[in-house]
Amino acid sequence: MQGKPGLLAFRSGELLSYLAGVLLTGFFVVQLAQGEVQRQAGINEFELIAQAPDVVQAGTAAADTAGDTQANFEDTGEPDTSLWASGRLADYKASLQANLPPVLGVLEVPSVGLKVPVYSTNSELVMDRGSGIIDGMSYPHEPGNIGISGHRDGYFRVLKDVQVGDAIVLQSLEGEKRFKIDATKVVAITDTTLLRDTDDQTVTLVTCYPFYFVGHAPKRFIVTASLDTSNVNQN
Repeated sequence: MQGKPGLLAFRSGELLSYLAGVLLTGFFVVQLAQGEVQRQAGINEFELIAQAPDVVQAGTAAADTAGDTQANFEDTGEPDTSLWASGRLADYKASLQANLPPVLGVLEVPSVGLKVPVYSTNSELVMDRGSGIIDGMSYPHEPGNIGISGHRDGYFRVLKDVQVGDAIVLQSLEGEKRFKIDATKVVAITDTTLLRDTDDQTVTLVTCYPFYFVGHAPKRFIVTASLDTSNVNQN
């Protein structure tokens, strides 16, 4: 008889622990869903802005002067994470709850199924969510060399399969521009030659290399692309 109160207390503790686990799981699911709703709202906002020329011009001017714009390209849909490292997927989910800098555009490489938001800087947290402009390089709405970096074990892992001649599509407040991949190259981590500014508008994608490597990768994989002047829709 004396053991029954202890058993009851033990079972009550088990029940409370189970309920706590269910509540925490539900909270995580709700937060993740809210993040996806915010991402979808962002891309819808951009689509509305892109249809209003006056707003586009005002937004571009603001980005030129302050590096800030109200347009949000953040929601590019649920990413294909089949090639991602498990740790990177966890970082991505965590990043959905973070406040990040402005999104300046959307980068697409249709041949490998890449579609990713481009943020105004390339911090670790930003690249957990998408891709980022390398500090000191051109923004998508500016002339020159647009340098964009991303994690090799996340969004940018698919770059291992790109080919010379593949298209890169870059959306910004100026509209859509298309580039053609000129070359891919593996360089030393200290080699910044391909990050130099260019007279013509170009795109340079950068990620760590090798793509499958335990620890800090010792090299960089570079994709260079030039503006596709055969596209009649250039702005």
